[in-house]
Amino acid sequence: MNDSSALGEFLRLSRGRLTPEDVGITSYGARRVPGLRREELAQLAGVSVTYYTRLEQGQSGQASETIIEALARALRLDDDERAHLHDLARPAPAKRRRSRPATVRPGTRQLITAITDVPAVVLGVRNEILAWNRLGHLLLAGHLDYAAPDRPADRPNLTRMLFLDPHHRDLYPNWREEAARAVASLRLMAGRNSGDRELAELIGELSMNSPEFAALWAKHPVAGCVSGTKRFRHPEVGELTLQFEALLLADEAGERILMYSAEPGSPSEAGLALLGRDQNHVEAGARLIVT
Repeated sequence: MNDSSALGEFLRLSRGRLTPEDVGITSYGARRVPGLRREELAQLAGVSVTYYTRLEQGQSGQASETIIEALARALRLDDDERAHLHDLARPAPAKRRRSRPATVRPGTRQLITAITDVPAVVLGVRNEILAWNRLGHLLLAGHLDYAAPDRPADRPNLTRMLFLDPHHRDLYPNWREEAARAVASLRLMAGRNSGDRELAELIGELSMNSPEFAALWAKHPVAGCVSGTKRFRHPEVGELTLQFEALLLADEAGERILMYSAEPGSPSEAGLALLGRDQNHVEAGARLIVT
């Protein structure tokens, strides 16, 4: 999908989610399709119906900041949706060549490795895992090779695993909620990086191989995912309820550290401690065998 089509799709779907009552318009008679009519939204935003129609049909070039902001107000968009609309109206230039695989700064790797009691993962702009500490690996993908993030060719990707890796998918007892959150976050990232070829290929791969992803993507949800709560059903330590925080790395576009923590004194804290202790026992046994 090109940038104009994505802008038009988002406008159309956002318009369809509003009712005349939502915006204080009196509606007469039955409507063939739900949502506001184009002329109603154009009137609310203070633009001509012809111009708005061209935007929605992908037939117009870049709209002004004033018009985009007027449309955002008329559509009652939240902060994430408003930012996404501006991103779609001002797309980044397409990259002619593939970018080099992202790498983790030595200091960042050292930092997360030093954190032994909290799962930590370094994510790239496409949700690819650039590095993790031992507990992050055990929590999210203990069935994969610990060194996999160091190999760009088979580097794990959290969004891909959520939809295409049955082991990772089984971690989430509320998988549908996690899937919806992941797609909404990916939409926001895609709007900010519309010229990213590898990101477009990831979206295409998921759309082709996961009907569930394709159905969610078609709804064009948009939401940031920087903090919150996740529930896990871990195969080794059972149910966990963890809070997560995504910390944006300075000077690294889109890269962030994702960290999980449990409420002090909770069964989940005990579960994380058990997961780390089991790994320490395994590593200690391996060292004894080597020596």
